[in-house]
Amino acid sequence: MQSTKTREGTEGGAGRASRAVIEARDLTKVYGRGENTVEALAGVSLAVEAGEWVSLIGPSGSGKSTLMNLLGLLDRPTGGSYNLGGREVSGLRGGELSRARRDLVGFVFQSYNLLPGETALANVELPMVYADVGRKERRRRATEALERVGLSGRLKHKPTELSGGQMQRVAIARALVNGPSLLLADEPTGNLDSKTSEEIMSLFGELHDSGVTIMVVTHEAEVAERGDRTIEIRDGRIFGDEGRSPGRDVENGGRR
Repeated sequence: MQSTKTREGTEGGAGRASRAVIEARDLTKVYGRGENTVEALAGVSLAVEAGEWVSLIGPSGSGKSTLMNLLGLLDRPTGGSYNLGGREVSGLRGGELSRARRDLVGFVFQSYNLLPGETALANVELPMVYADVGRKERRRRATEALERVGLSGRLKHKPTELSGGQMQRVAIARALVNGPSLLLADEPTGNLDSKTSEEIMSLFGELHDSGVTIMVVTHEAEVAERGDRTIEIRDGRIFGDEGRSPGRDVENGGRR
C-alpha cells in the first residue's frame, strides 16, 4: 500500500528550501557529437525533501538510468544545476566529485557488489576506509549499521555464507554507514524471491520511518507503490509525478 505519511515542515517556501535533499533544475545529458548526438535527458527538474521515499520508473531507454547516474553523482550533466544535501554538485570534477559521492550518496545495487573474500563487517567498513576513518571507529559504526539491518549475528560471515536477502542487507548497511543525504537503490529486489523481496522492502520502510531519504529505481509496480511518490520518466522527460503535495512543485518538474 502506498505510504500517505506527511512529515512536519516539508511544505512551504522557506521550510522546503531548508529540507530539500535534491533540487535539480533543467538537467540535460547529451551523448555523442554531431549527427550521432543522443539526448538522454531533455531538461528534467525535480525536488525531493528530507525523509521522502521516491520511486523512479520508466521503460528501457527512457532516461531513467541516466537520471539515476546523475543524481547519484556517477556521471555529470551536460547542462542544468543539481543541489544535493544543500551543496551544488553539478560542476564538481575528479576528487571533489568522488568525495561528494562518497559522503552524500549511499548506493544499493541489484547485484549487491560485495567483496566475496571479505566478511560482512569488512564490506561495510569499506566506504569508511576511503574516508580515512580510524579502525576502531570503523568497526563501531559498521557493527551498528549491521545491527540496524538485523545482521548482528552475521558480522564474520562472508557473502558465500549468506542468503541473497542477507547480502542485500549487508549492501544496505554499507550504503548507510557514512550517513548519506540520499539512499539510492537500483532494482534492489531484482535478484530476490518474493518473500525475501518483501523482507527487504519492509526494511526500506523502517529506514523511511526513521527519516532516511530514499530513491528506488524499479520496474516492479509493487515496489514502486511503497513510496510516497512515483516519478515516471519517458523520452528523457518527467511524464508523471504521483503523490506530490503542492509544496513540492519545481518548475517543469510536474505532470506535462
